[in-house]
Amino acid sequence: MEKLDEQALAVNEDSSGVEPRTTVESTKSGSGRVPSLSRSITLLLAVACGLAVANIYFAQPLLDTIANEFGIAYSSIGIIITITQICYALGLFLLVPLGDLLDRRKLVVTMMLISVLALITVGCAPNSAVMLIGMAVVGLMAVVVQVFVAYAATLAAPADRGHVVGLVTSGVVIGILLARTFAGVWTDLAGWRAVYMISAALTLVMACVMFRVLPHQGKMTAALSYPKLLRSVFMLFVQEPVLLIRAVIALLIFTAFSILWTSLVLPLSAPPLSLSHTAIGSFGLAGAAGALAAARAGQLADRGLGQRTTGIALVVLLGSWLAISLAEHSLWALIVGVIALDFAVQAVHVTSQSMILSVRPESRSRLTAGYMIFYSIGSATGSVASTFVYAHAGWIAVCLLGAAVSALALLFWALTRHLTPTSDTAS
Repeated sequence: MEKLDEQALAVNEDSSGVEPRTTVESTKSGSGRVPSLSRSITLLLAVACGLAVANIYFAQPLLDTIANEFGIAYSSIGIIITITQICYALGLFLLVPLGDLLDRRKLVVTMMLISVLALITVGCAPNSAVMLIGMAVVGLMAVVVQVFVAYAATLAAPADRGHVVGLVTSGVVIGILLARTFAGVWTDLAGWRAVYMISAALTLVMACVMFRVLPHQGKMTAALSYPKLLRSVFMLFVQEPVLLIRAVIALLIFTAFSILWTSLVLPLSAPPLSLSHTAIGSFGLAGAAGALAAARAGQLADRGLGQRTTGIALVVLLGSWLAISLAEHSLWALIVGVIALDFAVQAVHVTSQSMILSVRPESRSRLTAGYMIFYSIGSATGSVASTFVYAHAGWIAVCLLGAAVSALALLFWALTRHLTPTSDTAS
């Protein structure tokens, strides 16, 4: 791969601590075209993202087993996912912006090594308190995923950025979904603790690979101190309407996503279905198929079709709940609903990231952090709400909740569409 020239970044700050926009991202190569990130490195980043994010989703198909071992009530078991997501949100705010300040290679390797220690802690936890502490650190360090996404967006050529972000982000969603399959199989074979010990070993290997493969980038925003860096995240919401609007949409779609995936284990593991962990985890394969189908949404965003893609995907998301509501009567209907829901969520997510990562090249880590904080809030909200609703009102009530959140996302997009026009809305 041809060596990328350094970005021409303006480092003068305004009073808000956010740098002025840059108009030139990198110089052109001799061929007249900005070289993009190689496919092999892109796929490696996607795999690394999938592994890192899977660490915070292994628990979802294991909630009943973990609850039984540690004596946690079903109505409260969602706290495991909630604590992880809250710490993930903290990491998004406190750690991801460092990608605009520090060498991303050193940052990601350090975070992955800490993850290894946290995963071992969970796998060896003697009680629920130690287990929750380990889960909290796992969530905090899992934000390395967003450092990878900003890294990929920086190295990609502008014309290919949506495509690259789509591929890397597909690794994230597939990692989330296949985490359930992985966790289910290994729990049936060797117990739930083995899931975390194996992941610790894989994460250690990936950290070594990242150390050898990723290039140094040096400081990205030399004139910005850490406190100003954090304040600038909030200012970006004020200065960039697309960030705030897409962040709210992310909150809603990932609330719906979490409503399904956190609570799904409960009806599937209960009579009359009484499925094994392996069978429950296999539904992640259906979700992964939907996510893969949506990976090309970034290319549509590159062509200016982001708003149109978002609208269609949100309609699909709303409709998916009809099939999902039949889960206790037809597993085939559930599979169709799962594929549709994960297709829709991934399509909107990729489109949103492609749109926000185009506005300020020098602030990509902070843009990603701000956006993903809303994602994490949505995931935590969905986890708590779904298990509570299921415990008190059953599966149909869970599906009605998911449909209501999905309808709200569609309505919000329709009302704010004109505030973030792209070429498909201008025509």
